[in-house]
Amino acid sequence: MDVLTPDQLPAAVRLLATGQVVAVPTPRWYMLCARAADPAATNAVFRAKQRPSTKPLLLLLDSPARAEDLFDLSVDARLLADGLWPGDLALRLPRKPDAKTIAAVGSPALAGCPDGILGRLVALAGEPLAAAVCSISTPAAGEKDHPALTAAQVAAFERTTKAGIAAVIDGGICPHGRHMTIVNCPAGAAARLEREGTVHARAVEAALTPPGGPHVG
Repeated sequence: MDVLTPDQLPAAVRLLATGQVVAVPTPRWYMLCARAADPAATNAVFRAKQRPSTKPLLLLLDSPARAEDLFDLSVDARLLADGLWPGDLALRLPRKPDAKTIAAVGSPALAGCPDGILGRLVALAGEPLAAAVCSISTPAAGEKDHPALTAAQVAAFERTTKAGIAAVIDGGICPHGRHMTIVNCPAGAAARLEREGTVHARAVEAALTPPGGPHVG
């Protein structure tokens, strides 16, 4: 497994383009990333994590505009994307009927538009990536199977699992060690906070309250 610096993102993009898996730092923890449109690459993420195929991966968008192409966005979904993307917010979004199916992420899909090193990588890739935390998934995970917070812990995960991670981008220690916040955004309905994480519930509430006061849906 190669160790790259954040200045070597083009090298990471080249690895992704050839169907490889790359580990990428976020403020929360390191994520395993692959091209969303490459079933062999996304299957490698499932295998590495011992993740059930019924538990879809996170879809990382290279820009907020990409969500308009793929998903049926409610008023609330647009407000949240405008107010909190790029960032640590994930939206559960229904796929447009005519949008191409991405098997690894399912529908409705959990989609995010990240900032930081991961955001730069996805933007440089110019296409959506599929991602999951660098750790063994439940129910296979044991008491000591924690998400990787350092490049060294990614390397230990690779040695233990033989996951075949091509490279890790060493971004230092990930300080938060928490999940993303998830908001469910059904088409034509009000958004609902599904899980609070690194984005505070009050920030979600603020994004959903446009200038001029409350709205419906």
